[in-house]
Amino acid sequence: MMPCTWPTTLFFLIWLCNDVASKRNHTLKPRVVLPENYVKEMRPPARKGQPVIVEFSIYVVDVNSINVEDMDFRVDMFIRQTWSESRLQLPEDIFEEGDDHVTLPPEFFDNLWHPDPYFLNSKVTGGALHYRQRTPEIAELTHKFSSVTLYRNQTVRYSARMHAIIACQMEFQLYPMDIQSCPIYIESFSYSNQKVRFRWSEAGVTINPELKLLQYHIGQPLRLEETNGYMIDKDGNYSRLVVYFRFERQIGHHLIQTFAPSSLVVMLSWFSFWLDLDAIPGRVTLLVTCMLTLVTMFTGLRADIPPVAYVKALDLWMAGCMMFVFAALGEFVVVKVLDKQYQMNKNKAQESMPRIIPVRLNGDKGSCGTIAAWEGSGVRCRKVDITSPTSPAAGTPAVHPTPSATTPHVVGVERRQSILQVAWLDADTGQERVLWREIDKLSRVVFPALFLLFVTMYWPVLLLKTKASS
Repeated sequence: MMPCTWPTTLFFLIWLCNDVASKRNHTLKPRVVLPENYVKEMRPPARKGQPVIVEFSIYVVDVNSINVEDMDFRVDMFIRQTWSESRLQLPEDIFEEGDDHVTLPPEFFDNLWHPDPYFLNSKVTGGALHYRQRTPEIAELTHKFSSVTLYRNQTVRYSARMHAIIACQMEFQLYPMDIQSCPIYIESFSYSNQKVRFRWSEAGVTINPELKLLQYHIGQPLRLEETNGYMIDKDGNYSRLVVYFRFERQIGHHLIQTFAPSSLVVMLSWFSFWLDLDAIPGRVTLLVTCMLTLVTMFTGLRADIPPVAYVKALDLWMAGCMMFVFAALGEFVVVKVLDKQYQMNKNKAQESMPRIIPVRLNGDKGSCGTIAAWEGSGVRCRKVDITSPTSPAAGTPAVHPTPSATTPHVVGVERRQSILQVAWLDADTGQERVLWREIDKLSRVVFPALFLLFVTMYWPVLLLKTKASS
C-alpha cells in the first residue's frame, strides 16, 4: 500500500496547486464582467460604417529639459482615454453604494479591447509605456502606473502616468526672443480612421498651474487639432490628435548676462577718445581688451544653441557691438597716422623757415655800404640794391627786426603752405587746429549717437517680428 500511496499523494498535491493557480489567474479575467464569448482582439460593435470613438484628455504635470541642441523636450503627463464597450456585463453588486463606477486592477486592462495610440514624434518614452519591437520611436500605452474604470453606462476609462521626450523642429531666427511651437502627435497604430477615430474630450489639455520653466513661459490656451494623417507605409488614413505647446523664451536672463554687459563694453571703448596719443599703451590696451571681452562673451553664448546655417538676432547684436569696438580701434590707427604726418610736416617747416637777419646800412665804424648779416659771431657783407622796394630807402635809419616780432608771421605762413591737410589756422580765433584732435573730438559724439541709433533700430524691429511670429 505504501508504494501506491506516495504517487497518489503527489498527484493530489499537484492537482491542488494547479487548482489554486487557476483560481488566482481567474481574477485577472473576471467572468462577472466579460462574457464567455468576449474576444478582446475585436473592436466594440458600432453602427455599420461608423468607427469607434475614443476621447482623449491630457494633464501636463511638468515640462523640462528643453534641449535646443537636440531640438526636443521632455513632458510628464497623465493621459486619459475613454470609449464605449457595449459587450460588458455589469451587475449591480460590483458597484459600491452611491457610486456609478468601479475601479479595477490594472491587469484587467489586458483582458479588454483597447485602442493602440502612440506618439508619432517621440524619441524616448517611459513610465506607463512599453516599446513595440524595442523601438523608442513607436510606443503604446500599457497598464503600468495606470488604472481602469468601468461605468454603469458601459464606458471604459483608462488613465496612465507617463513621460516622453518629444522631437520639436525649432527655429532660432529671433533668438533670444524666439517662440517655439512644439506639437505632440497622437495617432492610432493599427486601426485606420474607418475603424477608430480619436477625439479631444471636453477637458482637452490642461497644464499644471504651478508649472514654471527656467527660461521659457508656457502659455495657454493651447491649440488642439483633430486630423487624419495618410501613412505611406501603412497605406491608409489614420486618426491623429495634435496639441501645440507654445514656449516663449524669457529675455530677462539675456538682458542681464548678454545685452547689458556687451553694451557697457562698447561704452568703455569710447573712453579712448579722451586719452592723448602719448598714452599709446593705455589706449591700445583698452581697445584690445574690449574686443577680446566681446569675443569671449559671444563665444560662450554660441555654445548654448546649435550651429544653425541662418543668421540669428543675437548674431546681429554681436556683430554690431564688435563693429563699434573695431571702429574705435581703427579710429586710433587713423589719428595716430595723422599725428605722425603732422609732426613730420612741422619739423620740415621749421627746417625750411628763413633766417631772421639784422640789417644795418651805412652805419658806424665797422660798417660798409652793403647789408651786414650777422651769422653767429662773424660778420659778412654783401651788395644790396638800394632801389629795391624790399630794401630800406637811402638815408633811412637801419631797421633791426627782432625775432620775436617776425617769427610768428613767417612760421604761420610756412605752416599754412606746408601742412594744410593735417593742420590749419582757425580764421575766427587765429589758433592752430590739428586734424587728429578734431577727429577725436568728433568721435566722442558720433560713436555714441550711432550706437544709440543702432539700439533704437534693433529692438523695435526685433519686438515687431516676435509679435508677428506669435
